[in-house]
Amino acid sequence: MTIVTLAGGVGAARFLEGLIRVVPQRKLTVIGNVGDDIEMHGLHVSPDLDIVTYTLAGIVDRAKGWGIRNDTFTCQEAMRKFGYETWFNIGDKDYATHLYRTEQLRKGRSLSEITDELVKKLGLQIHLLPSTDDFFQTHVISNGRKMHFQEYMVRLQTKPKVQQITFLGSRSARPAREVLQSIQQGRGIIVSPSNPIVSIGAILAVPQIRTALRKTESRIVGISPIIGGKTIKGPADKLMKSLGFKPSVVGVAEFYQEFLDTLIIDRVDEDLAKRVEKLGIKAVVTNTIMKTLSDKISLAQTTVRELE
Repeated sequence: MTIVTLAGGVGAARFLEGLIRVVPQRKLTVIGNVGDDIEMHGLHVSPDLDIVTYTLAGIVDRAKGWGIRNDTFTCQEAMRKFGYETWFNIGDKDYATHLYRTEQLRKGRSLSEITDELVKKLGLQIHLLPSTDDFFQTHVISNGRKMHFQEYMVRLQTKPKVQQITFLGSRSARPAREVLQSIQQGRGIIVSPSNPIVSIGAILAVPQIRTALRKTESRIVGISPIIGGKTIKGPADKLMKSLGFKPSVVGVAEFYQEFLDTLIIDRVDEDLAKRVEKLGIKAVVTNTIMKTLSDKISLAQTTVRELE
């Protein structure tokens, strides 16, 4: 039986670095967020799937948190001269991934099939599943204007105040093959320390996935990405506050309340553990700040123990 992890981008990838040292890769299924997927310069880009893959393959640019280490941007610099908008940075090696993915999609292959192939080509044994193979995008609404999440996140640096999050395609999107089966039959399910609103929230917005989580008999353990009322990286705290959720571990617990068994929180939030448990969710207090590989492994070990 496999352990299933719901994953966004950077935070999930860092956690998974520890998890693959605790659990054999072949026994890990990762359900990835595709709400961040976007077409750039005619290419299909899957940022969260790529961050997970690049990180676990040991080639990610750690300073940036995305892309490939020691990549160059010669192509993008040339495109800028031709007047292309280049606010979404894509390195030359990274372009190869998107070129291959787009070519294969145009041949009629599914995103799941292509992702599985890319994972294997990079020497990994994890089973990485997009939450859906269908069209699905996360958009934000700010001051009456709707924009793709990547424009809000990258181009505008999360500065606009967000009034609403919408998931285009959510009504018709079907879970990718094996997603529901993995949730139903997994040894346990981990909700990684990713943005609850637009990373995990996008996965939950795919019809049937949230229902499957409610119905599964497997234990579900989450790791709060909010530490001391803030995030280490990304706009989760800002988005939670804008949309009426408490930017705290209590807010995270409330967001996942309908299916979560345990929430792992950082020591700085120990005084909030009882409030989490009043929601019917067990609170486990430990260090959740992943500065070193040892931190990541320790957090993974604690999480796996809670699945038993």
